[in-house]
Amino acid sequence: QVQLAESGGGSAQAGGSLRLSCAASGRTFSVYHMGWFRQAPGKDREFVAAIRWSWGSGYYADSVEGRFTISRDSAKNTVYLQMNSLKPADTAVYYCASKSVSGNYAVANDYDDWGQGTQVTVSP
Repeated sequence: QVQLAESGGGSAQAGGSLRLSCAASGRTFSVYHMGWFRQAPGKDREFVAAIRWSWGSGYYADSVEGRFTISRDSAKNTVYLQMNSLKPADTAVYYCASKSVSGNYAVANDYDDWGQGTQVTVSP
């Protein structure tokens, strides 16, 4: 099992930036993908970005491509989500997740472990 702890959420104005962090502990050697998902009130949880832990390759939802950047620091077992050009539509609780097998990185059900989530609120 991998324990995940998000931090860095908060409030920003449209056009602003925030950086989320997700610190992993436990069986981190088993991680294949780390992902970020978000859930807005009344909506399903949706994929935001993912990174292949060994290679550092990033993958993005169309809605955030070009604005968000996912990265990782292997030495610190931490993954980051740099969010630029924020929009009110980005308002949601953001969750960090990890999975130990390959496959579709955008499918939430394929992830084994989840953090508690961190709120991001973007005002117009």
